[in-house]
Amino acid sequence: MDTQLIVHLLYFALINLAIVLVGYVFLKKRLLFAGWAMLVVSIAVVYLIFLNDHPILKMLAIIATTFSGMKVIAVTEGYKNRPLTLSFKQWLTYAIGWVGMRAQPFETLGQKALPGAWPMVRFGISRIIAGALLILFAHWLVALHLNPPLTYVLVTPILLIALSLILHFGLLSISAGMWRFSGVNTYYLFRQPAKALSLTELWSKRWNIAFSEMTSVAIFRPLKNKTGAAPALMISFVFSGLLHELALSLPVNSGYGLPTLYFVIQGLLVLIEKLLQSRGILFLQNKAVARIWVFFWLIVPMPLLFHGQFIKQIAWPMVGLGY
Repeated sequence: MDTQLIVHLLYFALINLAIVLVGYVFLKKRLLFAGWAMLVVSIAVVYLIFLNDHPILKMLAIIATTFSGMKVIAVTEGYKNRPLTLSFKQWLTYAIGWVGMRAQPFETLGQKALPGAWPMVRFGISRIIAGALLILFAHWLVALHLNPPLTYVLVTPILLIALSLILHFGLLSISAGMWRFSGVNTYYLFRQPAKALSLTELWSKRWNIAFSEMTSVAIFRPLKNKTGAAPALMISFVFSGLLHELALSLPVNSGYGLPTLYFVIQGLLVLIEKLLQSRGILFLQNKAVARIWVFFWLIVPMPLLFHGQFIKQIAWPMVGLGY
């Protein structure tokens, strides 16, 4: 590791520590606008620090900083109309050690261990193993030296599934289980998404609960009474798209607008589902039809989200492959 990279990582750590420390002051004083300002400035500074580093490092630094800043905003919104019962120690532990956007479970930090911890840990370990095996399989496919476009089409979905298994279903499940040993009522952040019978259910209750918590608390709820539910919902999806631009487009300086378009499509489809339901058109009651609907609209536009340069510069290199 060269000296410049060490310096960059040190700056990154100090910035995120500052966000957490200053964030508690903002939380106590309900300084919501200051939280948003700190988020924007922090992301910009971290981006400039890692500007000439590898896209993977740039991506990880931006994602971590975004989550740190959004925690300040989401938790400030969460305690806006109630007394702050979260101690500094609990806030610090939550902000550094948990991905979810609800800090309230950490109010019981240090109490009696909660049930269900070991099943979560075992579940996470099994998913990490499954993801690792898929990566090995991807390496084997690449080693066959098939037609390059065919290799790309075959390997890329395998890598995306593998990385999701390792991170989303593996490491995050282990993290949830470990916190339960300390009395914190943590939970799966990815809840059997394959069982979703609508896109509404998928995005609100099953896929990336941390993200849905964040957009619900920080965007949807504050806007709902001002703009109405439908505009607030669309703004929430657009906001999700913008955050994915930071994570997927900015590090590779390519694909701008595509992740946002993906989430705009998802938001419009959720509104269509709600409209059809309100008019008594319940075609999603058939489970087979519902699962086809969800799978189609989740997967077919996926190249907008995970666009070509992200795949080539980040997804493949992350597992030691070059395209």
